Amino acid sequence: MNVSAPKPLKPAPLLIRDLKELKAIKREIETRIKLEQEREAAMRAAAAKALADKNLFARSIGPVRALPPKHRPGHRASLSGSQPAPIPVQQQLDELAVMQEAISDEFDAETLLDTDEALSYRQAGIGPDVMRKLRKGNWTIQGQLDLHGLRREDARNALGQFIRDAIKMGWRCVRVVHGKGLGSPGKTPVLKGKVQSWLIQKREVLAFVQARPAQGGAGALVVLLA
Repeated sequence: MNVSAPKPLKPAPLLIRDLKELKAIKREIETRIKLEQEREAAMRAAAAKALADKNLFARSIGPVRALPPKHRPGHRASLSGSQPAPIPVQQQLDELAVMQEAISDEFDAETLLDTDEALSYRQAGIGPDVMRKLRKGNWTIQGQLDLHGLRREDARNALGQFIRDAIKMGWRCVRVVHGKGLGSPGKTPVLKGKVQSWLIQKREVLAFVQARPAQGGAGALVVLLA
């Protein structure tokens, strides 16, 4: 009986196919590892850039401090019990107006008065017809100031205030009573000349004439205002 050695086996096709698949798997794994490394590198680069931008911004604006609680959103300011006194703006304006509109006792008004028996006055540009109408009483007298019994300084201040009030009220025609001076030494109307001088210095006064007998005659003036 002859016994022969067994014949060597041929590699199975399955083994070759498995090797190819192994290589493919290896390549896929290597590709994934490379992609993961690239992704991590990109993330590190982005983080480094963000940190660099933050440091640059911090260096640009310098050190910062948190807002105090009273300045944070949602906080309501509370007013203290004592408030500063309001500034009297209107009073200051009035006082300034008084200073700007001050009238002098040294002003010579005679050269500006019309040389009629009553020594009337009219601003430049005011025609004679206005004076005629003023003498005839064409304008209704809307207000009156009586200076009887006042000293010169008091009378001057009262007249200035009266003119300012009349302008605020929108009055066009007023009467100023200065008196005939019957009770003065020498029977001389002390205030008459002064009142005429003071009125001429007021830019709001367009004209004035001696009042009609029924309105006070030589003891009063009828004044036309701008």
